[in-house]
Order: sequence, then C-alpha cells, then structure tokens
Amino acid sequence: MELKKSPDGGWGWVIVFVSFLTQFLCYGSPLAVGVLYIEWLDAFGEGKGKTAWVGSLASGVGLLASLGCGLLYTATVTITCQYFDDRRGLALGLISTGSSVGLFIYAALQRMLVEFYGLDGCLLIVGALALNILACGSLMRPLQSSDCPLPKKIAPEDLPDKYSIYNEKGKNLEENINILDKSYSSEEKCRITLANGDWKQDSLLHKNPTVTHTKEPETYKKKVAEQTYFCKQLAKRKWQLYKNYCGETVALFKNKVFSALFIAILLFDIGGFPPSLLMEDVARSSNVKEEEFIMPLISIIGIMTAVGKLLLGILADFKWINTLYLYVATLIIMGLALCAIPFAKSYVTLALLSGILGFLTGNWSIFPYVTTKTVGIEKLAHAYGILMFFAGLGNSLGPPIVGWFYDWTQTYDIAFYFSGFCVLLGGFILLLAALPSWDTCNKQLPKPAPTTFLYKVASNV
Repeated sequence: MELKKSPDGGWGWVIVFVSFLTQFLCYGSPLAVGVLYIEWLDAFGEGKGKTAWVGSLASGVGLLASLGCGLLYTATVTITCQYFDDRRGLALGLISTGSSVGLFIYAALQRMLVEFYGLDGCLLIVGALALNILACGSLMRPLQSSDCPLPKKIAPEDLPDKYSIYNEKGKNLEENINILDKSYSSEEKCRITLANGDWKQDSLLHKNPTVTHTKEPETYKKKVAEQTYFCKQLAKRKWQLYKNYCGETVALFKNKVFSALFIAILLFDIGGFPPSLLMEDVARSSNVKEEEFIMPLISIIGIMTAVGKLLLGILADFKWINTLYLYVATLIIMGLALCAIPFAKSYVTLALLSGILGFLTGNWSIFPYVTTKTVGIEKLAHAYGILMFFAGLGNSLGPPIVGWFYDWTQTYDIAFYFSGFCVLLGGFILLLAALPSWDTCNKQLPKPAPTTFLYKVASNV
C-alpha cells in the first residue's frame, strides 16, 4: 500500500509539535533518572550495580516493543517520516529535541520535587504529568492511501458471490456435515445450536408450519458446518499473516546494513546510556565538591543533546552529506569520549565531556533517517520496532553492567573503558557494512554496456 506524497508542511507541523510534547513528557523523567539514582542509593543501601537496575529498567523497558514509551516513540517517528520527505531531517531533529529538553527540565524539577514532597511524591507528580500524552495522541492523523478514499462498509448480504468467503465451500461443507453426522447420534443433539441461532430457527418453524420436522437437523448441521468452515478460513488467514511477518523479518536481516545497524544500536545503548544515569555519581566518586557544581552534569547532557539533535538533523537534509557515515562518525567519536572519562578528575573536565557526550547522543535524530534510507518508508515501522527492541535491551543492560564493574573494582575506570569499547565496536561494524556504497543493499549498479572492438584485417601488400 502506497501512501500519499509527503506534504512537507501543513498539518505536518502540528504533528511535529505534538510529537515534541509527547517525547518531552514521555522521556524527560526516565532520562533524568540520574538525579533519583543518588536518592535510591541512599534509600535502599544496595550496591551500584543492583540499584542501577531501577533506572535502566525505567528507560530500557519503556523502549521495548509493545510497552509504553516504545509505542509512543515509534509512533511519533513513523508518523513524522510519513508527513515529511525533503525536510525529514529537520522534522526529526525538532521532535527528538523534546526528550532532551525534557531531560534538562526534569533534572531540576525532580530534584526540587524530592526536596518538597519526597521520593514517592515526586514520582506521583511525574506520573500525573505524563497523562497529558493522551491529548497529544488525539491530534495525530495518519496519511491515507494515495488516490484511494476510505472504502465504504458493505453489508454481508450485499456482497457479490465471488467475494464471499463461502464461494467455494461446497466440498468443505459436505466434509463438515459428514463429521457432524458421526458426532450427532440422535435428533435431540441436533437441537444444540449456536447462541444467536436459536430464536431465528424456532421463529422460522412457527411461521412456516409446512416445514417438516425431519428437515430441522439438516438445517442446523448446515449452519454449524458453515461457521466451522468460516473459523477454519479465519485461522488460515491469521497463520498466513504470521508467516508473512516472519518472512519480512528474515528479509530485513538479509540486508547487511540493517543487520549491522541492529548490532550497532545494541552496543551503542549498552555503552552510551550509562553516563546519563551515572554521571552525577561519577562526580561524587571523583571527590568533586558540591560548591563546584555550577550546573548538574545531567542538565548539561540534556542541553547539548538538544543542540546535537537539531544540528545533526539539519545536516542530514544536505544532499552532499552521507547520513550513514555521519551516524558512524558520531559513534566513533562518542566511544573515544567515553574512554576519556576515567581521566577526568575535576568538574570542568567532567562538564566538558558531558557536553561532548550529550551532543553526540543527538544522533538519535538521524537514526530514523538512516533506517528509512536503509529499508524504505514502507518497512520503517516494522524495522524500527525491531531496532527499538534491541535499543531497549541495551538501555536495560548498560547501567547495571557499569555498576557491577564499580562494585567489583571500586572505580569507574574499567567500566567506562568497557562502555567506550562497545560503542567503538558498533561503529566500526556499521562502517564495514556500509563501506562499498550507501545504496549497495537496496540498489545494484547498472551493468556497463559491452565494449565493441573493431578489428581490421591487415593487408598482404
């Protein structure tokens, strides 16, 4: 099914606005959970690895397919890609800044709410704010199919015979009736009918007394046989849909760039998400004094993430920029920045690295763009759901792994070396998969025309 041509404006800007608000309300608190992480450490008195599960599940499980934030994120990205083509990078950059602005505001808001209302009161208020997402969802109108109005519903009795599900059921009905003949041993059992068929059959007999009593079992058997056949056809159709979905999934993974992309996003979230959760505790572990904190490190990450999403989204719209290579560059630079965290021992260096990491995390704005270029707009929702599953898995595993490294070594050094290695590995795998050409997986270069050689016979003279 082909959609209408992307309007690149109009109601699309309303979609951008409500998608921005949706990501703001949905991801602001989970991304700013590092503020609450300190409170949880003090409240539970457990190790950093075990406590990190609370924050990682708050952000990670939300990204898993079919759960809360995962549905919201996929919906906002998919509908925005439908409404924008030429300005897709800008539109995705704008909506994805919602989570970054939310991170910046919720970091300060949650700290204030904890001071006034305690940890439980803070979580209740944040949950109440999230209910406003319902109003945003009511304004999202998906595009209709191109050149085709929505079809009218037709009553079953008005359907042409060739479109009926029973059009070729003669043989099947005879088989079902034979089965029923074996099952029913007496006329009394034949009176057992479907719940909505009793009154119709009884009233028919009363209105038409000429109908003989012997025809009643045959009528009931035929009705049950028809409904049995209908259920069989429905089951076959559902099974076919399931097979088609599995076939499309296998076809996606045959695309080498998509396969590399899902490995890269998994490793990126394992290594790249922990700083937003643990950076405040990293500063405390490095003996940075409270008086030196001009601004929370999480707020710096949030501001720079918003800037990165917007700028990277704008860059993605330039025709001369290969968006896939741009995404790979952000992964490699981010991996190097993560490896540099163990060398930062002051607030200034930690703030500088937080800004760099935040800016590079803005590559989330071009990730849907890269996915669309890789698989096409028709398969975006399917492909993006798979990728978000692995992203959620990485978000869930990253912080506990880093926390366990700290509990084991009593330092974050090895933990962030591991994080940097994961992101670098994902970046290089994706680079190797994409090296020949951006469109290698989707298009094959036309074969050159055969070269014709002219030969001239040499003269004997």
